[in-house]
Amino acid sequence: MISVQAWADAQRLWDYHQMGHSPRPCSVVIGLGSHDLGVADRAVELYRDGMAPLLLFTGATSPTTRERMPRGEAVHHRERALDLGVPAERVLVEPSARNTGENIRFSRAVLEEAGVEVSSVLLVSKPYEERRAYATARKLWPEAEFVSASTPMTLPAYADSIQDARMVIDMLVGALQRLLFYPEMGFMVHQDVPGEVREAYERLCREGFTGRLLAAGRPSV
Repeated sequence: MISVQAWADAQRLWDYHQMGHSPRPCSVVIGLGSHDLGVADRAVELYRDGMAPLLLFTGATSPTTRERMPRGEAVHHRERALDLGVPAERVLVEPSARNTGENIRFSRAVLEEAGVEVSSVLLVSKPYEERRAYATARKLWPEAEFVSASTPMTLPAYADSIQDARMVIDMLVGALQRLLFYPEMGFMVHQDVPGEVREAYERLCREGFTGRLLAAGRPSV
């Protein structure tokens, strides 16, 4: 049973993780592979709205996707885009990335090899990973402008779609931890984290929502 306080703290993290960017025309849409095919759906929506002439999906597999996406996250996301009517020549695939940093670096390499000039990127992720993806991209690809996007959803609706609310809160907590620790490790640019967001994160950790934390970063409880 998830307490009222835990839900309130999760909502605070959910709101913080979203950048609030308005989609605008960019050179390419890059969809970050994951268990969530909503990323592909949102990328296709942006393509249909004329926000970019090209889609690129990036991602190999992870423990959470190995069984449901055996051909790799990017490949399954591409297949979803094709099923939704996007022409095959408008969809590129980067099938090797296993973390957000590799998503960015490997996607950049694929686009350069394809001769695509990139000045701006619509970066599509899960709703709670907008800020993490943005901060990582700004660090690793400083020459490009990035606009964050995800499927517009409330936290309760997203938890219902995943059918595992505790896992979703674990992910919110894990993403926040990385925003706190990764800048000093050189993995992403610094993002200001308001005090009330830190406090919500710490309470959730004490409540045991630690399934996605890096072991070295677990706070004392």
